[in-house]
Amino acid sequence: MKESSAHAQPVAKKILIVDDHPLVRQGIAALLSQQPDLEVSGEASDAHEALRLMEQCRPDVAVVDLKLKESSGLELIKDIQVRFPNVRVLVLSMRDEGFYAERVLRAGARGYITKEEGRHKLVDGIRKVLAGQICVSEKMATKVMGKIVGGGPEADGSSVDELTDRELEVFELIGNGLATREIATKLHISAKTVDSHREHIKRKLQLDTAADLVKHAIQWVQCQKNI
Repeated sequence: MKESSAHAQPVAKKILIVDDHPLVRQGIAALLSQQPDLEVSGEASDAHEALRLMEQCRPDVAVVDLKLKESSGLELIKDIQVRFPNVRVLVLSMRDEGFYAERVLRAGARGYITKEEGRHKLVDGIRKVLAGQICVSEKMATKVMGKIVGGGPEADGSSVDELTDRELEVFELIGNGLATREIATKLHISAKTVDSHREHIKRKLQLDTAADLVKHAIQWVQCQKNI
């Protein structure tokens, strides 16, 4: 009895991978399969599939990309917090941490790692959030703490930071060349709602015309790709 107890292995924590690129999912799964304390319980390419798998396998951590097939990673994080509050979310994304990390933390995620940071960083990040810690870069942690302690600099009123998460989605899709009806279809909202978001975005960014909005959105998207 003592011998079997001494050799008993702790139960591995279950990880759900949510990314719309199959090769990325396979790479993460291969990496995690080498960790005795972690196991992949499922893989999903979009929010609908992710939520279905969560219901089935009840993972401990969901590793989520912000850009998903026909859905938003930010909205998925919010849905997870409502429907599966015990699941901890770690974002793994190519997008700029300086711009998105605060948004995902506000949405309920426990950490943000860029895909450029390396494989060991992901494993460390998963273990950190499992331990109840927040996982962001040192630079981002300093920025967030500065805002909490000192309030941080006031927004200038014309910054993209002023946009809500939904407005940011619309703004990005405009920058990617989608028309109002295409945006409505992709986000599962009405064209009228998209038009309303466009007006709010123009006002917040102090833009006068629809052409100004499109130009600004394209420039912003290109800037994000070059970061």
